[in-house]
Parts: sequence; C-alpha cells; structure tokens
Amino acid sequence: MPHYLIQIVCLLFAAGVAHAGEAGHIVLVAGDVWVAGQRAAAGGGVSEGDELVTGRDGYTYVKTIDGGFLILRPNTRARIVAYHIDSQDPANTRIKFDLLSGVARSISGEAVKQARQNFRFNTPVAAIGVRGTDFTVFTDQQTTRIAVISGGIVASGFSAACDPQGNGPCEGSASRELFAGQAGKLLQINRGQVVPQLLRSDGMAPDIHTPPRSDEPLPGKTAAIAQPALAAGSVELDAQKNEMIAAIALPDIAPAPPAPPMRQIVWGRWQTVLDQPANIDIAAISGAQGEMIAINSQFTVMRTSGADWQTPMQGAMGFALTQSEAYILNEPSGTLAPAGLENGRLQVDFAKSSFATAFDLVSQQNERFPFQAQGVVTRDGRLLGDSQFARPTNMAVRGVIGPENAAYLFQGRIDNQRLATGVTEWAKN
Repeated sequence: MPHYLIQIVCLLFAAGVAHAGEAGHIVLVAGDVWVAGQRAAAGGGVSEGDELVTGRDGYTYVKTIDGGFLILRPNTRARIVAYHIDSQDPANTRIKFDLLSGVARSISGEAVKQARQNFRFNTPVAAIGVRGTDFTVFTDQQTTRIAVISGGIVASGFSAACDPQGNGPCEGSASRELFAGQAGKLLQINRGQVVPQLLRSDGMAPDIHTPPRSDEPLPGKTAAIAQPALAAGSVELDAQKNEMIAAIALPDIAPAPPAPPMRQIVWGRWQTVLDQPANIDIAAISGAQGEMIAINSQFTVMRTSGADWQTPMQGAMGFALTQSEAYILNEPSGTLAPAGLENGRLQVDFAKSSFATAFDLVSQQNERFPFQAQGVVTRDGRLLGDSQFARPTNMAVRGVIGPENAAYLFQGRIDNQRLATGVTEWAKN
C-alpha cells in the first residue's frame, strides 16, 4: 500500500477513536521539528510524554483533541506531561505542559475551559494556570516572561507551596494574575523568586524575543488554520492526496454540553468578625467550579460556576452602593471597630478599560474619611485597582463587575495607627 494511503488510513482511524494519552495532531510544520526524537510531519499524532523540539527555523502548531492549540516557535523544547480528558466528569481532566526552553503559545481548548483547576503550564522557574486563556511564554533556565493575548493567567514561582510536580494553578499570597486588559504588561519570574513581577513589556515580550509566523491565528480565529495547514509545510503530496487528507476531520472529544448560565457574584465573611459568624463557604463554591476573585483576613468575593461575562468594548456603566461591611483596625491595640460607608460611587469606562470608585468611611465617632481608587477593568470583568500609594488612589481595591452588579474588597490607611478594610456590593444604575 502506498505510504500516503497508510497515512490516510491511520488518520481515519484516529478520527473515530480518542486513544488514552492522545493529546492532539500536528497541523503545521515549517523548518526542523522533532516529536519524540522523530522528524515531525503535518498530520502526525502527539501523545502524553512526547517531547517536541524545534530547530532554529522550526515552527509547529499542534491542535489538541479538545480544539485548543500549542504553538512552538524556533529553538524551543516542550513536553506534554499529561493530556487526559474526561468529558463526562471534567473534574477528572488532567492537562499539563512543560516548556523547557524557548517560546510557546498556549490557546485553551474546551476541556481546559471546563477544568481550569486541573491545567498546569510549567517552566523551569514558574507554574502558570489559566482563566480560559490565550497566552505566550518565553523561558530559559533562569527567567520566564508571560504575556496574555486574551483571558487571563495566574502565575507563581516555585516554592514549598508551589511544587513543580503539582497539578493545577498555584494560587495564594505569592501568586499574581495578568489579564489581557492590562495592555503593555507582562509577568516576569526569575529563578528563586516566588512572587512574579508585573513589568512593562517594552522590548521584553515573548513576541519580541521570537516573533510569530504571519499565519499564527488571531485571538478567536484558531479554526481558520486547523484544516488548510494539515496538507501544508513539509508534507509533499499531490493535489489529489491533499484533497483526501483535507477532508479528514481531526479527532475531537464529545460535543460540549449546553452553555452554562452566567457566573454570579457572591461575597461574604469567611471568618467570624466581631461576633458575626462566617456566612460564605469558600470550599463549597470552589469545589463546584466557582472561582475566587479576592480575599482578605475577613471577607472574600467569588464567582459561582458558569460562563464568564465579557465586558463591552465601548460605553460606560455606573453602579450604586447597595450593601457594605467595613471596619477600622487600631493596629497598636489590635482592636476592630465597625464603620459605615456613605456617598458611594463606582463608574466603569469600557472604552478605556478603566474604573473609578469613591466613598466616605464614617467611624462610630462620626469621623469622616474620604477614600477613592482608580484601576483597570479586564475583559472578564475583574477590577484591579492601582497602587494605594499612587494618588489620587488611596485604597487598594480588588473585585469584579457583572452585567447587573459588582463587588469589591478594599483596604486603606486612615493614619499611621488605623487601617480601614471592608467589602462593598453595588447594583447597576
């Protein structure tokens, strides 16, 4: 049987059966590319445990079995550590990549989006998790730099709390997030550094270090390269063979279930505060595929499981303060006293991806302290406040907005002895 017919038979068989450990298929090879020590060809399979290597002129695009992409640029080494998908129970899904050196781009497939808590992208110095994401990474043995194209990531340097052997994102006080709305920014992690640095990307972005090919997909346009590239690159086939292979659908997981309802914003006390008991169960919401947006020593803001809300590209939205809990901490004595909030204001400018908020904090002695903050709004609605020490901002803010409401945690200094902290809930005007 001719060699190309053997290829076709193998592809037809693969299209009907998703083998254990199967990760995806190569849809483009340009230049020198090797998979598991063998020279790669478009249409070839990629499995768990395979190491992918590109030469100084090598590019390869791997379409994963859940419709995502792993793209390697020249002088890159990566390993597919795990790619196990359970479409019936996403909690059993395990997906893990190791980028050993070079530049790679990862575009989340449907299985990743349904089980973000079980996705890990390691480099020699850092662990990366996703929020349903398209991102690029540069790494060598000493430094990792991450840029986000769409969605968001969470990253942490390795430590006792973030083991390279682990699965899923490392999330905690040492982790840092980056979202596509933070234009011109990247996260950098150096060896031995636990907390990533947020830096301007000028001259340091992965795309600057190793530029993409002109046919790399734009955000949201990955389907356009999946089939045409199958018969391109280093596979030399005549027109008839090209048509036969182009007609073969790549294997995929079972059809995705109907779109889940929109995520709902919830907030509350996760610790007892001045004899007020906890009223939110962090573990229960997280275990039901909810996500934590912000947390401090008393309160948390979370979102339930469901579909992410994508903010508009234009326009503005105003919110009115509906509920709040606030306290004043006297640091020398360690005592807490309740406080109230008045004159609340929250305004979002979607065209500028920015927000501004303010209120008056009123003590039990009727002292009045004005607080305000400005910051960034990400595409999935997260509020990331500017530094509280960069005027006019004088409080730290972290929270989220939705199509009808919003919530955020705040903390700001009143004087050298007193600290204000609390949580706010807002309704769309």
